[in-house]
Amino acid sequence: MSSTQNWVLLGEWALQRDPFGKLVLTTQQGERFVGVVPVRAFPIQSPEVGIALVSTDGKEVAWIEQLDALAEPAQSLIREELATREFVPVIQAIVSVTSFSTPCTWSVQTDRGATAFVLRGDEDIRRIGTAGSLLVADSHGIQFLIRDQYALDPQSKKILDRFL
Repeated sequence: MSSTQNWVLLGEWALQRDPFGKLVLTTQQGERFVGVVPVRAFPIQSPEVGIALVSTDGKEVAWIEQLDALAEPAQSLIREELATREFVPVIQAIVSVTSFSTPCTWSVQTDRGATAFVLRGDEDIRRIGTAGSLLVADSHGIQFLIRDQYALDPQSKKILDRFL
């Protein structure tokens, strides 16, 4: 196996990116799956556990029990592919709200930049897991993640407490 092929051996299969940027999975038997897509089993609560590699016809062709157990550059290839498919901005700070009653507009700082969205009701803020994680849905159905409500700055916590 030459390094110019950019292959990554993963137990019983190998992974590479083709010249068109698609992931290609090749089994030990030589079966090739072009354009495989990684899909998280538990994208919010356990994003690093249980990732399926799915073929273009929607069939699971490989299973990754634990992403960080894979050697590099396999982890990077899969993480890059996941990043292009997933859009769940992480709220880092709640800058302001227009009102403490709903509907209201939230101005927030996320890992993807500053934005504003309309929160329709308190029920659009859901607790997930046990680590203080929250999922906030805006009026268009876009999901925003707060990884740890207790790690937010004091102003953000104060605003958030009024809605919980």
